[in-house]
Amino acid sequence: MQAAIDEARKGLAEGGIPIGSVLVRNGEIVGRGHNKRVQDDDPMTHAETDALRNAGRIGSYRDTVLYSTLMPCYMCAGTVVQFRIPKVIVGESETFDGARPFMEQHGVEVVDLELDECKQMMRDFIAAKPELWNEDIGE
Repeated sequence: MQAAIDEARKGLAEGGIPIGSVLVRNGEIVGRGHNKRVQDDDPMTHAETDALRNAGRIGSYRDTVLYSTLMPCYMCAGTVVQFRIPKVIVGESETFDGARPFMEQHGVEVVDLELDECKQMMRDFIAAKPELWNEDIGE
């Protein structure tokens, strides 16, 4: 999870939304990324998408774990389900509850670590840039 948090901080330092993600296989990070909607002017570049793109074509995802600092949205959850990623570990879901029920309904194990560091990072960002946050979540 620390690598995902580092990615979130990197995105924030770039002027973006502080959400980070890593894809892990056999205990090794195979892809890392962060939300780049602002940096790339691309509404589709969520942290989870960026991590998967950076992992490249790895064949089956059935032996991977996706870590994200924030509960994935429905778009990213759809990707998790589509590629049969069996487990998602998140830093928090308090600031955004995301698509946990959807993933669980499709057999994905979801673990919410409820990390204060992740919650505070998002709270600070939402307070500083509410309009950007609302754009990110489609409000």
